[in-house]
Amino acid sequence: MKKFALTISVFMLLWAASASAHGPVRQKLMEAITIDAPPEAVWDVIKDYGDMSWHPNVEKTTVEGGNEKGAVRVLTLKDGGTITEKLKKYNAKKMSYAYKITDMSTVKTIEYSGKEEAVKVLPVTNYSASITVKGKGDGSEVIWKAAFYRGYMNNNPPEELNEEAANSAVKTVLQVGLENLKKIAEAK
Repeated sequence: MKKFALTISVFMLLWAASASAHGPVRQKLMEAITIDAPPEAVWDVIKDYGDMSWHPNVEKTTVEGGNEKGAVRVLTLKDGGTITEKLKKYNAKKMSYAYKITDMSTVKTIEYSGKEEAVKVLPVTNYSASITVKGKGDGSEVIWKAAFYRGYMNNNPPEELNEEAANSAVKTVLQVGLENLKKIAEAK
């Protein structure tokens, strides 16, 4: 009976410990903007996977593979950082494509829990996104969705790599890009 009680006690202790520990939760963001231009005109600005000149934070883009699934583009940012992305889906008829970040340059390293931790250009991991243009009334709506984890995958992340930092950085990328896309498309 004592062995049984001890076994149950150990099991309950392990269960309680695992129940209270939690790692990162997949974050999802969606930003949308209405543009006073036909969807085809808006799509014309963003349809080339190898051209991110419409995003004001991107200095230049190089691409291998064009608009074909598996194409790889490298974004060189105005601050000198780089982001490498792989095209997962491309559908010209639906005016949409999806991609995933495969590599990013490091902005800085920080000492945390006795280890050096890299803070990347975007403080995220496992980032994937899609961008879609749809007709809306006489104009368009562009929807940019992103899903990702915070930059630190263990419990108790440092401030630079927590969910708040990840969400803030991604939200800024999406909003700044969409606002500039609106300016470009409406000026045509």
